[in-house]
Amino acid sequence: MLSKRLISCLDVRDGRLVKSVRFVNTKDIGDPVSAARRYYEAGLDELVFYDITASSDQRAIMLDVVEEVARQVFIPFSVGGGLRSVDDCRKVLEAGAEKVNLNTAAVSNPGVISEAADAFGVQAVVLSMDIRAAGSGSLPSGYEIVTHGGRRDTGMDALDWARRGEALGAGEIVVNSIDADGTLEGYELKLTRMIADNVGIPVIASGGGGRPEHLYDALTEGGADAALVASMLHYGHYSVDSIKRRLHDQGLKIRMTN
Repeated sequence: MLSKRLISCLDVRDGRLVKSVRFVNTKDIGDPVSAARRYYEAGLDELVFYDITASSDQRAIMLDVVEEVARQVFIPFSVGGGLRSVDDCRKVLEAGAEKVNLNTAAVSNPGVISEAADAFGVQAVVLSMDIRAAGSGSLPSGYEIVTHGGRRDTGMDALDWARRGEALGAGEIVVNSIDADGTLEGYELKLTRMIADNVGIPVIASGGGGRPEHLYDALTEGGADAALVASMLHYGHYSVDSIKRRLHDQGLKIRMTN
């Protein structure tokens, strides 16, 4: 059995590390490069860098920040935000990322998933899905895909999009619940499990992690292969080591820190 992974997300706006609750009330909380280095040295398994306003501002991702983070860490590092083409993906991979996270651009042009997978391999392509609970009966799964940092509804069913993303060549899926984002009240387990049960690629639970018990639930009941955290580490509520030890003590296979 593969080890479960602990991933941290660096949401970046104007070159600064930020955090929001349900994608609003965004606060500046520090320097993303120093945070990346700190988490890498603490034994984190992977990092995700999101330029959270690149798509909504219709601009390219900040490659200088990507390059600086890549110089500081030696763990898998994925990048998303404002990636609209294979050329955009190539630039961030050449800047030091191992994976690209496609979100808004993939909804607008699903073919970019296949193009990126053909160019770089499925292991380098992550479909990142921002998801909100839909109105009763409006969509078969009960969940809708939203884009542009949560600013635009799409009318797309989340489960249908996950299946299609896998078929197009995505190697992983991030299931990011906007309803749970930043609340510290736990992951959206029903949503995560539904996606995990219906695709054959790794699923990363995102949004709502506040305590190690929440990660345990996402990695067991939720069926996720990895759990993504932000506030738990950014605000110093827990360390990488303390989270991993709690998960290990509960019987999960996880790579322990030295």
